[in-house]
Amino acid sequence: MTRSTLGLPAPIENYLKEHSFQHPVAHKLTEVTEPLELARMQIGPNQASFMAWLIKLIRAKRCIEIGTFTGYSSLVTALSLPEDGYLLACDVSEEWTDVARQHWAEAGVLEKIDLVLQPAAQTLAQRLQRGESESFDFAFVDADKENYVEYYELCLQLIRTGGVIAFDNMLWGGSVADASDDRESTRSIRSLNDKLFTDLRVDVCLIPVGDGLLLATKR
Repeated sequence: MTRSTLGLPAPIENYLKEHSFQHPVAHKLTEVTEPLELARMQIGPNQASFMAWLIKLIRAKRCIEIGTFTGYSSLVTALSLPEDGYLLACDVSEEWTDVARQHWAEAGVLEKIDLVLQPAAQTLAQRLQRGESESFDFAFVDADKENYVEYYELCLQLIRTGGVIAFDNMLWGGSVADASDDRESTRSIRSLNDKLFTDLRVDVCLIPVGDGLLLATKR
């Protein structure tokens, strides 16, 4: 599960977790995911609570998620949407998203979620070709870091003015500030951080939630 990179003492981390609301099915899903080797890919309850609050704040009805895994963030998103809300979930793993579907159904939000199993860039490009530009309110990007810049450009076209794009792992465990770290993933995250802070198409804020959450609001 994604942890804070702030180095907070364990009692504070636990306190944050205890004071982050979780729907019963979301809590169950965290317990199902926690033992998995890739559990670190799941966002934590504190970040999930923040995202749910943000989605409601901007009164989002149509959302995008890039990187679904076992479905925790998509479940939280769908629960935050109105009855006629819509979430386009992009992933490539049938194995992990089967777990997601079970919990979406249990929480009663399965009908809100349109899961597409193919490379996300392909899915987003197809939506643009269908004329869906500027028709989404919120996007959450938490997938392969090497393609973050491409996901940004595609999401920016799909998001309406005033809509928000949120990128996860933008502190990358502190590696973004380590000049000796030259991994492709690290370079890609640094590139996006730098790009957005000089991009006049958006207003941005990088906050130390989870592993770093970068918020971009389309102007």
